[in-house]
Amino acid sequence: MPLDTSLYPLTHLRPDGRRWNELRRLHAQISTNTAADGSSYLEMGNTKVLCIISGPFESRGGGGGRQQQREGPQRENAAIAVEINQAGFAGVERKRKGKGDRRVTEMQNTVASALGTAVFGHLYPHSTISVTLHVLSLDGGLLAACLNAATLAMIDAGVPMKDYVSACTCGLSPLAPSALRGMGDTQDPLLDLNTMEEQELPFLTVATLGAEGDKVVVLSMERRVTVEKMESMLATGIDGCKRVRDLLDQVIRERGARVIADGGGA
Repeated sequence: MPLDTSLYPLTHLRPDGRRWNELRRLHAQISTNTAADGSSYLEMGNTKVLCIISGPFESRGGGGGRQQQREGPQRENAAIAVEINQAGFAGVERKRKGKGDRRVTEMQNTVASALGTAVFGHLYPHSTISVTLHVLSLDGGLLAACLNAATLAMIDAGVPMKDYVSACTCGLSPLAPSALRGMGDTQDPLLDLNTMEEQELPFLTVATLGAEGDKVVVLSMERRVTVEKMESMLATGIDGCKRVRDLLDQVIRERGARVIADGGGA
């Protein structure tokens, strides 16, 4: 069913009742899998992701000398191996994404690169940290949800990090109907898009490192927009990342409070 974008400029509300700068409901847990070194479960709206961390563990030897020479300088830091598995029932198409899917491969590389900027990899030379993300439900903001879930799982695994990697999406509202042009034909940014909005509107995924949001570690966009519109989208996205970071920090603090209380009671 296509998205009716004509209502945005008239009501200033989106189909799910949110205003332009409102995030979807975010729910998260850590230590959801006791057998893993670190784990988390995160919901951003109806997008649901489960993350499992294994490691750091010593990389197994293998491959020829040429490959070792090529990786030599990089192996002083821990390697981050990311795998994203999307369940066949996660999306509307009921189609399982294979490991060779180009979009999945790009997301895996993006998540690995973003985590690499936050993790103190030099503390684990010649080691590997395995990050496995299971997408259980998909309704927009998949890359952002994967980054947020991976951050929580890394913290749960006890991997030293500089700060949280927090992410969200930001789009651009459609123009007003032609009959109302001139009354307000500007396009406003929209925060945290769902699947229907992503299919119809230009959007970007932003991820920042730290509470101030001054360091952007991920900036992904697939459609063209003017520089002026890009600036407003980026500013809104960075503000959304700050709010997401506060929510992630609240999840960690509440979990820590429960652990301390349980320990004191014993």
